[in-house]
Amino acid sequence: MDNNQKQLSLDISKEMAKGQYSNLALITHSHSEFVLDFAAILPGFPKPEVLSRILMTPEHAKRLLNALQDNVVKYESSFGIIETDVTPRNNTINFGDFGPIQGPKS
Repeated sequence: MDNNQKQLSLDISKEMAKGQYSNLALITHSHSEFVLDFAAILPGFPKPEVLSRILMTPEHAKRLLNALQDNVVKYESSFGIIETDVTPRNNTINFGDFGPIQGPKS
């Protein structure tokens, strides 16, 4: 470990350690925050349900972007290129291709 890096120790419960499967992420933002909604589209279910919502500052969103990029590069150098079946247009996915997405339940 390089001298500029700090070690971080986290506590995680057994329930949280199991994780949550997601194959859909919806990202929105305002001037002061990014909102990441994680959902799963599964066969036999009529529509995806948001399973987790993460809110973060723009600065943390950019740090997350950089960390994900770094990890994808490391993954691909070990296991090969990750092929995707959705080609982003202008770095966005047209969620209209997935049908209507409902807002929060009242």
